[in-house]
Amino acid sequence: MTKIFKSVLLVCAVSMSFISCDKDDNVWDDYKTWRIANEEFFDEQRFLIEPDGRNKYETLTPSWNTSAHILIRYLNDRSKTVGNLSPMLTSTVDVKYIGRLYNGVPFDSSYRMTASYGDSLFRTKPSDVIQGWTIALLNMRVGDSAEIVIPYNLAYGSSGSGVIKPYSTLVFNVKLADIPFYEVRP
Repeated sequence: MTKIFKSVLLVCAVSMSFISCDKDDNVWDDYKTWRIANEEFFDEQRFLIEPDGRNKYETLTPSWNTSAHILIRYLNDRSKTVGNLSPMLTSTVDVKYIGRLYNGVPFDSSYRMTASYGDSLFRTKPSDVIQGWTIALLNMRVGDSAEIVIPYNLAYGSSGSGVIKPYSTLVFNVKLADIPFYEVRP
């Protein structure tokens, strides 16, 4: 009986691994057109050139993950925010944002929120959001506004989230309004 039980368990385990692999493969295949369109959009944005010959976006690569890249374009004059605080990983930040899919369809906005600490503010920590936001926030200063393009692997990956399909490149307009609780460096 023990041998039969072990054999059944082995067959079940092997079957489950094939089923889970098939599920991952199905997501990859089911979203192939969407995935390719999102990847192409990100690559196109990387090489967009402004009329003055400069790149439209700066590529940010964090020191802790040199294979991770997001695109950022500051919408404000950064010389006016020199000397302002930049958050650290566990600082608490107040931001205003609008999130869109690569094709311009909006999926979320802090402007629909009312919080006790300020209208349209979303309060979070850079450590508590998707990786692309973490990278962006750690490079912003209070008062900065930026457009951020985040590839799917630094957003919700192959699982998606709510109305965000798997493999979605996300575009955010973000303003770092304040750092109400700043982490002090050791």
